[in-house]
Amino acid sequence: MKKKKPAHCLASDMEYSLCRTARALVPLYTVRGDSPESLLGDYPNPGPIIEALKLLIDAMFPGKMSEGPVAADELGVFLTRRLSEAWRPLLSQIERALPFRWQGAAARTERKRLRRPVNTRAAAIRVMSAFYDRLAHIRKMLIEDVRAAYEGDPAALTFAEVQLAYPGLLAIVSHRLAHELYRLEVPIVPRIMSEWTHAQTGIDINPGAQIGHGFFIDHGTGVVIGETARIGNRVKLYQGVTLGAKSFPLDKHGHPVKHVQRHPTVEDNVVIYSNASILGGDTVIGRNSTVGGNVFLTESVPPNSLVTGKHPELKVKTRAGE
Repeated sequence: MKKKKPAHCLASDMEYSLCRTARALVPLYTVRGDSPESLLGDYPNPGPIIEALKLLIDAMFPGKMSEGPVAADELGVFLTRRLSEAWRPLLSQIERALPFRWQGAAARTERKRLRRPVNTRAAAIRVMSAFYDRLAHIRKMLIEDVRAAYEGDPAALTFAEVQLAYPGLLAIVSHRLAHELYRLEVPIVPRIMSEWTHAQTGIDINPGAQIGHGFFIDHGTGVVIGETARIGNRVKLYQGVTLGAKSFPLDKHGHPVKHVQRHPTVEDNVVIYSNASILGGDTVIGRNSTVGGNVFLTESVPPNSLVTGKHPELKVKTRAGE
């Protein structure tokens, strides 16, 4: 016997099929069991977040993300405009994101401490004010990053070339902005920023990674830097480098334990060549060390070390008749 169509569905077979499918899907948008999260919620919108990120990048490097020159006598007006244009969309998305700080298994302890509802609007404004107060510091760090790229790459002929064309610089300016929001415990938004940058540059830096000044990623494609990595000052990475985790501990419920050191520490003045993989939260690369290409490293090395892998045996044959 053919089922009776719901009253709110229209008559056509296509519309009935769509309506029936929607009805079957609706119960699947709430997580049950040990998770308090609903999969249906007022999520942050990636679009305004990325637009705000571009405006902030343009404030850090005027003209990088916009058309036309910026006159020196109009710089203050330009910066005020960019910062103002970024404020509203970023504020609204941070306000949407903040409730997720108290959701998920990792935040249960924090939720228990909350005795009254949080005013997310006021909290978002406080975050934005603290974030904007850090922008001058970020700009100072980026000046050193540009200098490190210029001095670390003989192919760089001008500072302008570094600022406008180098994917490593785009990755680090985006990271330094996202990292400040991460430090302010803003959920979701920093990760949206970092994943947009990952898509643009091929460089994957988790916003939690701590990176010192004078940082340079040469070429950059395929670089991966994990959430708890700690990188010192004047560090240089080449393409394909991974600062990753070996494994991670689980709690009694089988869930990954959050916010523990899982990724390596790289001290000052270290150079890591292409396709090296350095893994583990207890792995420390001592200052002034060099790690060669294609090295797989899961143990610490002392300062002033040179780490290389055994060179594979090469066989060269001359083609007959030549």
